[in-house]
Amino acid sequence: MERAIPLLDLRDFTGDDHQKKMQFVADLYKAFTEIGFVCIEGHGIPDALVDEFYQLSKQFFSFPYEVKTKYEVEGLAGQRGYTSFGKEHAKQSKVGDLKEFFQIGQTVVGEDEIRSEYPDNVVVTDLPAFSELGIRLYRSFEASGAQLLRAIALGLGLHETYFEEKIRNGNSILRAIHYPPILQEPDSAIRSEQHEDINLITLLVGASAGGLQVLTKEGQWLDIAPRDREIVVNVGDMLQRLANNTLKSTTHRVVNPPREAWHVPRLSIPFFLHPRSSMDLTCLPSCVTPLNQLHYEPITAGEYLNERLREIGLKK
Repeated sequence: MERAIPLLDLRDFTGDDHQKKMQFVADLYKAFTEIGFVCIEGHGIPDALVDEFYQLSKQFFSFPYEVKTKYEVEGLAGQRGYTSFGKEHAKQSKVGDLKEFFQIGQTVVGEDEIRSEYPDNVVVTDLPAFSELGIRLYRSFEASGAQLLRAIALGLGLHETYFEEKIRNGNSILRAIHYPPILQEPDSAIRSEQHEDINLITLLVGASAGGLQVLTKEGQWLDIAPRDREIVVNVGDMLQRLANNTLKSTTHRVVNPPREAWHVPRLSIPFFLHPRSSMDLTCLPSCVTPLNQLHYEPITAGEYLNERLREIGLKK
């Protein structure tokens, strides 16, 4: 079966072969300018860790509503803990997506004043291993994402370590998303309405069911079905903004399954890699040319995140 998006091996970048490394950079840059998505193998995120977190996520979402809502914290804009069904919507929609989710954020390492910016993670006392394992998976995603950003920096003509300090103790989010069985004709809603991600890049381990689609430049919806043990990586709006639209933050969605599969739930685990809130998202001068005029006003990552959280209904 022909692939909808390219497959790359991160070991080509992290290994000792300089030619393979630079070919990875070129291939990643090409994919991110053309469709904004790639599949990655050799990403270093342990299979056992992913499998165990999937199982614990299923357990959490199978809890009764009154147990799950103990872990929903008002005033956190869904940035930590549980967010109940239908609360989030795409920025152009007023209808809630057919999903519920749980979010784990940064646990700050070292003496860093940024600690005061982040709320504490919500510990699920009814399933202690869920929180502990989530933090381990978070760290693994963070390490893999940092390598991908090194490759992206080189593709943009920057120093390989350009993003290093900007993402240290960054505002990244690990999200376990549960799309429950569909029990009745949805009120014009799908599991996740078309949207673009807010962050720098998103890393997604294969979902338990299909449904992910990306919108091509030609206006066609393509089914994205990563194979076992691959992750899907896509450009977010912050990176598109920094690169003055040379890299593409592609519209994507999760569609409802055919009616005969409505009873099948779906679980997916994306990692939204965010920088520190102080990161300057002013377009890179090298990406502003006579043929690609400046598209965006200067803004910090923190200001941009707040603006977008209000648009999708998580922040008042």
